[in-house]
Amino acid sequence: MTTVLVVDDQFLIRAGLVGLLRAAPGFDVVGEASDGAEAVLLAQRTRPDVILMDIRMPGTDGIQATRQILADAPAPPPRILVLTTFDLDEYVYGALRAGASGFLLKDSGPERLLAAVAAISGGDALFAPTVTRRLVEAFAQQAGAAQVAEPPTDLAALTTREVEVLRLIANGLTNAEIADQLFISEATVKTHLNRTMAKLELDSRAQAVVVAYESGLVTPGRTSS
Repeated sequence: MTTVLVVDDQFLIRAGLVGLLRAAPGFDVVGEASDGAEAVLLAQRTRPDVILMDIRMPGTDGIQATRQILADAPAPPPRILVLTTFDLDEYVYGALRAGASGFLLKDSGPERLLAAVAAISGGDALFAPTVTRRLVEAFAQQAGAAQVAEPPTDLAALTTREVEVLRLIANGLTNAEIADQLFISEATVKTHLNRTMAKLELDSRAQAVVVAYESGLVTPGRTSS
């Protein structure tokens, strides 16, 4: 049974999410919060497996709440799935940097929502990596990210293969797609990713995507060859 905390300042949206989850087998809604501050308190009290987190809320927003929840949570921490829309790229980016495991668009259908919660609970760091890439690229373009030909020095600790895997992850490929492209097993892809995250002191695949863009390893509008 996957325990879920639902956070959204709009009552109708929150009620709809709660109703959908409670009607589906395998999910248990352990609480609902109308703002980030309440979410922090409920997360400490209920210790859910997954938190559906709205971004824009009065007072403590979803980014601040995500950062605080993950900083204070005992192991294993909850996995946070951010709810957003296409026109909030900078908020998505901030949430990924704060440690969110992934995000879901608010116009997604019920089946996709349930699949996303199940995927996040099962350990998938990003439910929709191709959408992540589009959103992070959009933010990077707005921020005027510079293009560089070689990985910067802060990635110097990575091996050539680890850099390859990181680049492909940032370009939105799944582990299976990376394995197919590099002619290695999925288990090997996971090993490279885990070592990369350890070397760069990252907590999630989402943060790895952000680092790839921030460092210039991947640049807006360009994909790996």
